[in-house]
Amino acid sequence: MRGPGLDVVTGAFGYTGRYITERLLSQGRTVRTLTGHPERANPFGDRVSVAPFDFEEPGRLAEHLMGATTLYNTYWIRFPRADVTFERAVANTETLLAAAAQAGVERIVHVSITNPSEESPFPYFRGKARLERVLRGSALSHAIVRPTVIFGREDILINNIAWILRRFPVFGVPGSGAYRVRPIAVEDMADLCVQAGARRENEVIDAVGPETFPFDELVRLIARTIGRRARIVHVPPTIALGASRLIGYVTRDVVATKDELEGLMANLVVTDGPETGHRRLSDWLTENAAQVGTTYHSEVSRHYDQDR
Repeated sequence: MRGPGLDVVTGAFGYTGRYITERLLSQGRTVRTLTGHPERANPFGDRVSVAPFDFEEPGRLAEHLMGATTLYNTYWIRFPRADVTFERAVANTETLLAAAAQAGVERIVHVSITNPSEESPFPYFRGKARLERVLRGSALSHAIVRPTVIFGREDILINNIAWILRRFPVFGVPGSGAYRVRPIAVEDMADLCVQAGARRENEVIDAVGPETFPFDELVRLIARTIGRRARIVHVPPTIALGASRLIGYVTRDVVATKDELEGLMANLVVTDGPETGHRRLSDWLTENAAQVGTTYHSEVSRHYDQDR
């Protein structure tokens, strides 16, 4: 509990950023958000002030960060769309970090991803690795938080697996299904970020929960918990990708990309270190069985129509 002071959270109206903001406000912190949609309704009312990203005007961006003790950066994209590419997301984040240094921000808590690598064949992981290098090479006090799959009420992956299981008689698992995931609760993720914001040493934190699932078993667990008897079959990744594109056409969303499927199958969303979150996905599914998957959660709507 740090008491009064200003923190800036990117995307406070979105998913992870909203939970971080709730925790900061409960500690008596003053919060400002940077957003690409400053005109949208503010769920926090006058408790959170709003400023645009202003990536094209670094001086104005630095002004938005003036007086902040900590910047919690959740800004990123899941996939490119129109002129919003991974390269642009990297450049925007570099601009944000430079503006934070210019503004005198004391601490950066930066959300990355497990297993980032600048040699990765996947631009998502390459971009995250590059930004970690930029942050480590700066003079900024920083914490890099590396989450796997984040689950919660607003989660996309777990929810939409359940949504498909509720509506289709067959669920296709790409490949063997033996590749693993180690999900973390969004509440635990937010706690890790806020706790890291209160420290000053440079650190890297894997944000991982207490349970690890082969993907095949994860799908079966979701099906059992919500009481669905869909047939779960193993299919070639190309078939799974084709099916996801068909569902995406119907929902006007991107359900999964080729890179995401290949990254999942390469075991890039799991680590073997100690757990840093304590909430169990199996317990959460049981508690939320009546709601999870009853509506579809759109990434396009979330990311391009509002903050992540």
